[in-house]
Formats: sequence, C-alpha cells, structure tokens
Amino acid sequence: MILVDSTFFTAIVNKKDKWHNDSLKVAKKIVNNDKIVSNLIISESITNIASLLGDKIAKDVYYNIKDNYIIFEENRQIYDNTIHMLLHYDGVLSYADCLSLEIMRNLHINEIASFDTDFDKVKGIIRIC
Repeated sequence: MILVDSTFFTAIVNKKDKWHNDSLKVAKKIVNNDKIVSNLIISESITNIASLLGDKIAKDVYYNIKDNYIIFEENRQIYDNTIHMLLHYDGVLSYADCLSLEIMRNLHINEIASFDTDFDKVKGIIRIC
C-alpha cells in the first residue's frame, strides 16, 4: 500500500508542471498497488487543480480518486495525534504532511508518492517520486 500526496495528482494532470513526466513514470510504477489518500489530500488536490486547470478537470480527478483509491476516514484521534506530530516537527512539516504521516503510521505504510521533499526529513519514509 502506498499513500499518494496532492503533489502527485497536480503533476500528473498538469502538463506544465515540472514533475509531470516523472509523475507519469511513477503512475506506471504504482498502478498495481493499493493506493490511499486522505480527505485533506483530496481537498488540496481538487482545490489546486481547479485553480490551475479549471473545475471540469478537477471534477474528473475527484472521480478518478473516488473510484480508484482508498479514502482514509480520519477521526478525532487521528487529528489529535496529527497536532502532536506537528508540534514535534516544529514547523518543518505542514499539518497536511503530518496528517499523511499519521495515517502512514497507523496503517504501517512507509512509501509515499509525493514530490514534496519535506517528506525526506522523516526517518523511515520512502518518497518514490
């Protein structure tokens, strides 16, 4: 199982994104894996894609995620743990990144499809992009 970050979704649909070609290679690499996202990743992805490429493409991405990805249902405990992780990293990682890490910790996932190099600062996490 692999967690997929919003940077991946933006790169794969935006041909002008500097990571577009890399995202196509990663997509082939993870096609047969179970892929998981959070509600926050969906929100970030759809918001960013809508602002860059328009609502129709954002809608298409939403339905692709909904149909092909496991959507992790967060709860208060996950959010509480995430805020503690945010404090632990003292501003080095965003709340969204910490939420992704907390989900990965809960599900024993160590790989993430992301172009966000902040994940490189976390021991035990393998960023495959």
